[in-house]
Amino acid sequence: MAGDARVLLVEDDDTLRLDLRDYLQQRGYRVLVASDGVGAIKHLLDEEVDLVVTDYRMATFGGEYWIRFLQTFCPTHPVLVTSAFLKHGTAVPFPMVPKPYAFADLEQHISEILAAALPAEEESSR
Repeated sequence: MAGDARVLLVEDDDTLRLDLRDYLQQRGYRVLVASDGVGAIKHLLDEEVDLVVTDYRMATFGGEYWIRFLQTFCPTHPVLVTSAFLKHGTAVPFPMVPKPYAFADLEQHISEILAAALPAEEESSR
């Protein structure tokens, strides 16, 4: 499902962000990276994005305000939230994967979300 899928990866942990970027690129995804919500907004304004994969808790524009921003200003973008802070089952308006996670497991979630979003995109282009 990777194909030309464009994933915006928002993660404040430098090592995790760069390692995950490399992993996803090796699997055919086009990956943009940002270390916080502010950097992510710049990408969202400048680039076409198929999926936002974002950490929940970040020092600069993260947490509830970042999630609310995505809900309000990016309602058509699929979002996948990752977090070591939130417990599994915590109410978040997007699918959530708890940290730590295996890259392959996260990629599976990414693939499923993109596959579900594809029919909606095809329908809206008609």
